[in-house]
Amino acid sequence: MPDIDLDVYLTADDLADGLRADARTGLTASPKWLPPKYFYDARGSELFEEITRLPEYYPTRAEREILSTRAGAIARITGAKTLIELGSGSSEKTRLLLDALREQGTLGSFVPLDVSAAALRAALGELRREYPDLHLHGIVADFVRHLEVLPETGTRLVAFLGGTIGNFTPAERAPFLSGLRGRLSPGEFLLLGADLVKDPAVLVPAYDDGAGVTAEFNRNVLHVLNRELDGDFNPDAFEHVALWDPTREWIEMRLRAQAPMRVHLKGLNLTVAFAAGEELRTEVSAKFRRDGLTAELAAAGFAVRDWWTDQPGRFALTLATAI
Repeated sequence: MPDIDLDVYLTADDLADGLRADARTGLTASPKWLPPKYFYDARGSELFEEITRLPEYYPTRAEREILSTRAGAIARITGAKTLIELGSGSSEKTRLLLDALREQGTLGSFVPLDVSAAALRAALGELRREYPDLHLHGIVADFVRHLEVLPETGTRLVAFLGGTIGNFTPAERAPFLSGLRGRLSPGEFLLLGADLVKDPAVLVPAYDDGAGVTAEFNRNVLHVLNRELDGDFNPDAFEHVALWDPTREWIEMRLRAQAPMRVHLKGLNLTVAFAAGEELRTEVSAKFRRDGLTAELAAAGFAVRDWWTDQPGRFALTLATAI
């Protein structure tokens, strides 16, 4: 049975330093903001899994539908020997790709990359039971900062699923995609999941569900700040807000202070004032059009090979080749 390799390029101290830097920068900015990656502590990850099962939240189901019908074609087209997944989490949907590549007879190794060592170890343990003959190489790293550590073994297919590309602004997407292209050889592949522009009546409820799960998920970032930075946020004093920006074509999630308040973060030696109605942006989630995404990929050095959507056309998987 092949061994499980685990390379660690991101430690708990690194994560803590990053949180301190981001919190200080974002909470002293005008308007205030925080990166969405801090949603995903253990509780946040549980809440997100619950979100993916909500009737309003279509992206996970839509992407799984595409993978269910197209995984075989992806395996045939790519002939990948190494599957790399950025931001892997539990790699649940990725099993559809693993099964198809294994059936194709080309797959030799799977390389999941995630910032959470605990989540990665748990996922690798499950994968070892399900795929005993597959070489597993976990990497604890930040896919924005550590692309240079991707292994150069066999023909590679990099999967970046879940619509996570939408959490980048256009100014952030360009260097990320270019950096990823720089790590691939001509003829290797990127499989990119992207949510598509659609009626706000469908989009907004996906981020503001009737059961209030997304609201709890959004407020969870304040619990993270309280725990990690010795803060005294009252999460219940903030209203969850999800807005569609038709100019930028993205959803913004915000937390709106319901009264004036001052929040103390002892871990930063920082006091932050909020006016009544003042908002803290916690996430952007860009939505895409085919022409625009194709142009962004071309600018980074990728040629779109295939474009697939779910039946209602809500979500897309793009298979692109490094050129």
